[in-house]
Amino acid sequence: MTPLERRIREEIRRDGPISVERYTALCLFDPDYGYYTTRQPFGVEGDFTTSPEISQMFGEMLAAWWVSARQTMNLPDLALVELGPGRGTLMQDMLRTISKLDNGALPDAHLVEASPSLTLVQKEKLKGDDARISWHASPENLPACPLGIVANELFDAIPTAQFVKTEQGWIERTVRIGLADQLEFGIGASRLNERNLPFGHAAQPPGQIYEQAPERLKILKVLAHQIKRHKGFALVIDYGHADSGFGNTLQAVKRQKYAGAFDSPGEADLTSHVDFASLASIARAEGLCVQETMYQGDFLKGCGIEARAQMLKSGAAASTADTIDSALHRLTDASQMGSLFKVLCIKSAPVDLPPLKIPH
Repeated sequence: MTPLERRIREEIRRDGPISVERYTALCLFDPDYGYYTTRQPFGVEGDFTTSPEISQMFGEMLAAWWVSARQTMNLPDLALVELGPGRGTLMQDMLRTISKLDNGALPDAHLVEASPSLTLVQKEKLKGDDARISWHASPENLPACPLGIVANELFDAIPTAQFVKTEQGWIERTVRIGLADQLEFGIGASRLNERNLPFGHAAQPPGQIYEQAPERLKILKVLAHQIKRHKGFALVIDYGHADSGFGNTLQAVKRQKYAGAFDSPGEADLTSHVDFASLASIARAEGLCVQETMYQGDFLKGCGIEARAQMLKSGAAASTADTIDSALHRLTDASQMGSLFKVLCIKSAPVDLPPLKIPH
């Protein structure tokens, strides 16, 4: 039993079953035993590998798109912002590429990171960079200026609540201590207003799961408000679904393999799929323009990743060329990250930022 599981059991015995959202929040962000507050999970030696860790090409494509978007929107003083910067790999690749594209000029850079341990890793990684880099614990602390925001694999790690279809309506799913003295899922008392459910909820069978992530929407609303007030854009890249739907997507990952949600609380990553339609809805409600959600593979190809791969392979050893091809396949192929990961762009001006387009 992990130290965090003992703490969770104490809370359940004291206060009763806790929500799935509360359980996930404790597993990820408990100040003493939380996964992100005590570990460095990224990379091949960690529990999972993000796109920037797979290949430099990912950050290079985002940087090229970022520079093009800044020029298209005529925002010369645009600040570069990353939410959830991991080990700092994406920011490092973007700054290097932006410098090349802009003849050595670099924007002010801002990293939003809640984990003190990861902040130290990022500072070491980015040490010596010429850009003026600032760290912030929350997006509310970002400067009052035009912002070009990138959030890669951030929203999936923000805890989500779950509701179960029953004869009494959609009831919140909980975590409790079962008869066998094991953590297990249960059903609580809180009922979800059906007006907050997507179309088709009445036809769902008993036992169906609906996920709702209030904290994700709050963060998106903060970003949208700042973009509306100061101009700019936000590019959100994550795994999930373009349209709101139903189903249990909560999953645990440990040492590059899937695990049970209760196997080792605090020692495994817990995530769920992002509902991009709900994020887009919040942005529109704030008066921002929303571009069509794209597959990551289509977005990266539209940015020129295939040509970049060929350039990197030119003159390279056969083993290096194979590594580049493997990374390209993993990032863009529909059987890998290419279709599971989506790209959403919200912005202050009604202009196309290719390869993304405004719906007509």
